[in-house]
Amino acid sequence: MKTFLKEVLLPLLIALCLAAFFKPVYMADGVCDYFLMWLCVGFPFGIRRMCLWLVPFGYGISGTVGIFALNIIIGGLIGGLALIVGLLLGLIHTIREII
Repeated sequence: MKTFLKEVLLPLLIALCLAAFFKPVYMADGVCDYFLMWLCVGFPFGIRRMCLWLVPFGYGISGTVGIFALNIIIGGLIGGLALIVGLLLGLIHTIREII
């Protein structure tokens, strides 16, 4: 039961809280932008799994902001996948523990 709470329920609750918090961001005119939702919810899960940060060196302000935005997009994409894989592995581990 402790594994289920730690590996499945806690990340799911965090993702739901993030989805509720960022709802005004990805809901434009009552239509859901699923890519933006993926980035907003996945960012906290993926930023810690990024092995390489692109560090802007020798760029102007626009290049620095662009590379920072690219880091956020890559972290969000990685985090969305990491969240899904983590939830699936947590469910599999919980089912194996029950059986």
